[in-house]
Amino acid sequence: MIRLLGLFAIIPISLLLTVSFFVLITVCKVENKGLKAFGYVIAALLWAAVILAFSAGLYIVITGKHPLMEMMQQHMMQMKGQMMQQMMNR
Repeated sequence: MIRLLGLFAIIPISLLLTVSFFVLITVCKVENKGLKAFGYVIAALLWAAVILAFSAGLYIVITGKHPLMEMMQQHMMQMKGQMMQQMMNR
């Protein structure tokens, strides 16, 4: 079940690639060098975000572990322990 969550990385990846495509199309039409450089930087940051989302999705598919779920479970156990301690102190 958790492995399927890795496949949902396709959605943000496709959206980011679409936005970067339109940024690069716009950069080709711009004549200002400063604005061109800014467009290329934005496109590079979008591609870095794509690589990050792809690697996270691939990690989830391969290992079957979701890092945020593990952290959330630990946090819930801490909260549960604190609540039990408060109830015993009353």
